[in-house]
Amino acid sequence: MITAIEPELVHRAAQGDRAAVASLLSDIRPGLVRYCRARLGRVGDAFVTADDVAQEICLAVLRALPRYRRQGTPFAAFVYAIAGHKVADAQRAAVRAAAVTVTDTPLDRPDAEPGPEQQALASDLARRLSSLLDRLPDVQREIVVLRVAVGLSAEEVGTLVGMSAAAVRVAQSRALARLRTLAADALNEVAA
Repeated sequence: MITAIEPELVHRAAQGDRAAVASLLSDIRPGLVRYCRARLGRVGDAFVTADDVAQEICLAVLRALPRYRRQGTPFAAFVYAIAGHKVADAQRAAVRAAAVTVTDTPLDRPDAEPGPEQQALASDLARRLSSLLDRLPDVQREIVVLRVAVGLSAEEVGTLVGMSAAAVRVAQSRALARLRTLAADALNEVAA
């Protein structure tokens, strides 16, 4: 977990210690990949995109690391602030690049990838889930993503968003209840 990073390791990395930088990046990357996958969804090749965005975040952290100074907030808050911006950039780029690509050459062998119907269903489900998450207030959405998708504890999320662990649990409970209501309403609209 990113919140378990030793301040001394961060300090050494910020000072340019190559071994500390390598250790720091290898420690934060798995949590960033989970965060990006949760925020970007599982549409088509989105995991590749999530991995790419996580790599961009690592590069941005690497570039910003010499300027990092501990100012009462944990290093994880610094990393997730960069991650939030990079994910938003990736989402904007995906909207701009949402074009259908046509392959001119036919495949020589059967494609093992999901067919158009499965891709459409997965895409629709991801779109619906993303739409439901987008209807939550920003803080609740971030709490749900960090708690459920990334797997951070309430204490860790509280440190990142500036809340107590109890407040995070309450906000998460309210967010999940709101998601259940929104999902039920969405299902009723489809059924009617």
